[in-house]
Amino acid sequence: MNKYLLSILCFFFITQNLLSQSFTMEQVGKFTFPSELTSDQSGTQLAWALYERGKRNIYYAKAPEFKPEKLTFFDKDDGQEITSLSFTPDGEYLVFVRGGDHGGGNASSTVNAENLPKLPKVEIHSIDLASRMIEEITVGDNIHLGPSNTILFLKNGQVWETTTHNIEAPKQLFEIKGNVTSMEYSPDGKSLAFTVNRGGHQLIGIYRDENTPIQFIAPSFHRYSQPKWSPDGSKIAFIKTLGGSGAAFPLLEPRHVPWEIWHADVTTGEAEMLWKAPETLRGSYRYFFFSYPNEKELIFESYHDGWQHLYSLDLQSKKETLLTPGDYMVEQIKLSPDGKRVLFSANFGKSELDRDRRHIGWVDLASKKLNWETSGEGIEAYPVALKDGNLAFFSATAQRPHLVTLKTKDQIILLQEDLIPSDFPKKSLVTPKQVKFQASDGTTVYGQLFEKEGGPSQKPGVIFVHGGPQRQMLLGWSYMDYYTNTYALNQYLAELGFVVLSVNYRLGIGYGYEFHRPAYGYYQGAVEYQDIKSGGEFLASLPQVDENKIGIYGGSYGGFLTALALARDSELFKVGVDIHGVHDLDGRYDLPEGYEVAPDYKKALEVAWKSSPIADIETWTSPVLFIHSDDDRNVNVSQTTDLIRRFDELGKPYEAILIPGDTHHWMKWQNMIQVSSATADFLKKHLID
Repeated sequence: MNKYLLSILCFFFITQNLLSQSFTMEQVGKFTFPSELTSDQSGTQLAWALYERGKRNIYYAKAPEFKPEKLTFFDKDDGQEITSLSFTPDGEYLVFVRGGDHGGGNASSTVNAENLPKLPKVEIHSIDLASRMIEEITVGDNIHLGPSNTILFLKNGQVWETTTHNIEAPKQLFEIKGNVTSMEYSPDGKSLAFTVNRGGHQLIGIYRDENTPIQFIAPSFHRYSQPKWSPDGSKIAFIKTLGGSGAAFPLLEPRHVPWEIWHADVTTGEAEMLWKAPETLRGSYRYFFFSYPNEKELIFESYHDGWQHLYSLDLQSKKETLLTPGDYMVEQIKLSPDGKRVLFSANFGKSELDRDRRHIGWVDLASKKLNWETSGEGIEAYPVALKDGNLAFFSATAQRPHLVTLKTKDQIILLQEDLIPSDFPKKSLVTPKQVKFQASDGTTVYGQLFEKEGGPSQKPGVIFVHGGPQRQMLLGWSYMDYYTNTYALNQYLAELGFVVLSVNYRLGIGYGYEFHRPAYGYYQGAVEYQDIKSGGEFLASLPQVDENKIGIYGGSYGGFLTALALARDSELFKVGVDIHGVHDLDGRYDLPEGYEVAPDYKKALEVAWKSSPIADIETWTSPVLFIHSDDDRNVNVSQTTDLIRRFDELGKPYEAILIPGDTHHWMKWQNMIQVSSATADFLKKHLID
């Protein structure tokens, strides 16, 4: 073949490849992502944060037009998140925290994703809505708003006080032994209920002023949490759980964990039990929503009927009423400002496909009537009540990323659709298909299949494994920031010619208690790995997939399962990308102190070891790319450092990328693009090129 003909053929193949790929990872990574949606007490003002290519800013809209207005101008991809966005009780100010990483441990610790010589600060800011003036109030986090524009925040386990005007230096409100973990003002704003952790027990205290001794509510050797004031301020409801460390029960044996709802008289400090969770495994698992909306009832979330549901507890009869019956889960629960409605999102709908979606519902607390506000093929999340029965929430489709959405009696209005970049490939994105298959033990597992039409008759396949593990991937853009990244990457992989299967494995949410909390999961046996292996076998069995070209990638818990797949089943999973995964699980059990040891302690250590990827490293033959950041607050970077050392000692080949300064959540957009592009390139190199 002459050189002229060869260059023509090379040009033809390169051109064909470019024509078949219509967008880049960077383009699909330009999704918008709103967060922190909140309204004022009147339901006439709305605010939210918006993420645009790493730039995080606050937007504001006011009734009746609700025209978005940008209030901040943080115009750098600097990794500084915005959290705790709230209106002051009078609606005159917005308060927020800038900095930190509130998706993991050490949330209030500064993030230096840019690796600056001087560390950024985690600071409380206020915005005067009359003048639009922004003030940096103080270094702090974990804010709680009170009367007269008071801002409380936690610092070194103590409560500090400042104001939206920043006139005086912050001061410590009171001194107390232990670490304060939460706080809530009384309805009249004159008293502060708080929880203080003192090691094996946690108390509820009430602070009134600098001269009045702190009152402790029914002090005991237990753990009290989530104190909620009655609307008239005369009572406090709270959750009570066991204190101390307890006996050395068998570690591999599931046990009921008791919890109770209690009610206390603020004047006397005396308390009584209102409700006790059923003594079942389902009854062990509680969730965080707990509210005192009116003088007649409490609203709480529980799993004791097998699904995450809302219940009303009558204060007089102590009778519980299920508010959200059905085989679905509720989440993102929020009480309306007037206390008359409780709103939520749920994987409920008329179609089987709605198992992998979210729609908005609400319950009228007077009548207990359940109402559904949205339906169809979209994803709706994080509802907020507005005046006149209107709603705001986030909404997305398979193609369009999340935007703030208004729903009135007459119409649905998308806000800021014009902010989606012109080169964002909305029209080129595929609609994932719901699939289900059987794990080896007969468990039904759901997933979403991403596939671009056309192309060769046999395509390479990729398994995507989400993190968490208490997550659910959906038939559209995720409502969680970390998983918008992976949804974008799955779309990009489909664009490159892969068939991608996102597996919703056991330990994930959305399919009931037994699926979410199976026996022998994680370090007690990794039963959920069956779902990943069966997903790989299902993908390989599809007629359009080349069974000899199956790859896998995942982050966090997904990195753990990716590593398990590569270590145990290199014949099936030919290549993988392990992103900040967990690799050694026997450290989950602390060395016992003293005489008493769980009867199955040694067995539990053995099971934890055998559940770890490092236990099967000898049979790991598939090429792998390791990626980790070294300020990871969710999975310590040593999990990857130690595994790589074992690879080095055994002379096993690998590739690796270390991201200095960033955290588990790729706070800097450019780092997310780098990681996603490297993942796609590595899979492509081994399965396509």
